[in-house]
Amino acid sequence: NNTLVDGHNRYAILQKHPEIYFSTMPLPFESREEVLAWICKNQLGRRNLTPEQKKYLVGKQYEAEKALIPNEKGTNQYTSLVGGQNDHQPKNEKTRARIARETNTTDSFVRRAEHFAKGVDAAEEAVPGTRQKVLSGEVKPTAAEIASVARAPPEERPALVAEICKPKPPKPLAQKQKAPPAI
Repeated sequence: NNTLVDGHNRYAILQKHPEIYFSTMPLPFESREEVLAWICKNQLGRRNLTPEQKKYLVGKQYEAEKALIPNEKGTNQYTSLVGGQNDHQPKNEKTRARIARETNTTDSFVRRAEHFAKGVDAAEEAVPGTRQKVLSGEVKPTAAEIASVARAPPEERPALVAEICKPKPPKPLAQKQKAPPAI
């Protein structure tokens, strides 16, 4: 539907310089979830991702692709009948296992990444700007802290996010004990 899904920065530069020729390439997407999965796969190819950004993208990709897979009745949570967009997928390979293989991670990492992504999105909804802080590494909450935000009732989320974003006190350095000299 003439929506730009990649190259936003280049496009903005080219709008400022109309003398530079460019063209766009239409991509055949049938749903928003297909677009999100494509964007995540494309961004995961970057080498300069922080571990938090990679985890978030893997989680978002898994969420999007999971929504595309039909159940036994041929439906998913968004449509009444799902087409053959996943016909290319081996029938016995689960989405989580395939994404783990493609991203060189494990099934459990993909599952944890989904919880992380949901938590980051819930934190962003509760307190705008939190996503950027977490994904840049400015704030370093544990995976359990972030996942707890998504599970909390919406009215409790802002307080949880505030607690997570509080600077943590530095850990005391352990005193090294000198071993007695060997005789």
